[in-house]
Amino acid sequence: MTHHLAAQRLRNALQYLLILAGLALLLAVPGYMLAGAFGVAWAFGLVVLTLYLGGRIPPRLALARANAGLLRRHQAPALYRVLDLLYRRAGIRAEPQLFYVPSADLNAFAVGDAQEGGIALTDGLVRTLDLRQLAGVLAHEVSHLRHGDTRVMSMAATMTRLTIWGAFLVQLGLVLMLPMVLAGELWMPWPALLVVALAPSASTLLQLALSRNREFTADLEAAALTRDPASLASALQVLEHHQGLWLTSLLLGQRPPSWFRLLQTHPPTEERVRRLLALAERQPPRRPSPRPYVPDDPLRLQPPEPLSHRDWLWRRPGR
Repeated sequence: MTHHLAAQRLRNALQYLLILAGLALLLAVPGYMLAGAFGVAWAFGLVVLTLYLGGRIPPRLALARANAGLLRRHQAPALYRVLDLLYRRAGIRAEPQLFYVPSADLNAFAVGDAQEGGIALTDGLVRTLDLRQLAGVLAHEVSHLRHGDTRVMSMAATMTRLTIWGAFLVQLGLVLMLPMVLAGELWMPWPALLVVALAPSASTLLQLALSRNREFTADLEAAALTRDPASLASALQVLEHHQGLWLTSLLLGQRPPSWFRLLQTHPPTEERVRRLLALAERQPPRRPSPRPYVPDDPLRLQPPEPLSHRDWLWRRPGR
């Protein structure tokens, strides 16, 4: 299993680098059309500045928008025991932090990075999954924290936005110079302009592909952290059953077309489950799963109060 996991990680890493290189090239096209080599340097300088400023935004602001509250250890002791183990295996030395989102949606997300971050779980997710499945989901989010995926995706989103803005400026300049072009006084490089026109759509598709790549990588990392790939596979199947209903009703029971996958931020669930179960087959039999949650669990009966935007601004999440 170790060799197979290493091969998958290498394949995902190569895809990740190729996607980032594609985003960089697409960003360079409108920059070059606007100001030559200086435009390319200016575009990448703006990306660096945006990423620097974005890294200074406290991750707790995202928690405030979600009406999240900090879960103390006495409110979710079992989850914190799992998270402590996952942090140790991932080599993260920061204090684990769990946040509770009072939403019926089935969702979990990581905020920040390994130094200052945490994992948020919705009420719907905690009520639906058992402890073993939640362990797989937590391991998936720990992987996102470990590799700083939220900032990687922020970088990709910034590059895509700058590509869109640059293409818009090039197209605006073309409109202003159109009378000169029609009079034959100015020659326009139409192949390059066609590339500029397609660059925003291509950049968006690459950004979505990057997101899917990071999800695949997080799945593999979760399997290594829990040493139980089937736990995350089981959780994904439950999530697909609940959240895939809207797509089924939208398509009148039909399978989504193949091109629809290009517009998704996550890989197809069946593909993720297939990879995880393939890893599980290579593992020796595991011990019986932990006890699932029961209705009198304090995590369900005593959710924390959500903090206001002012609280999140002036207080660190752990205080």
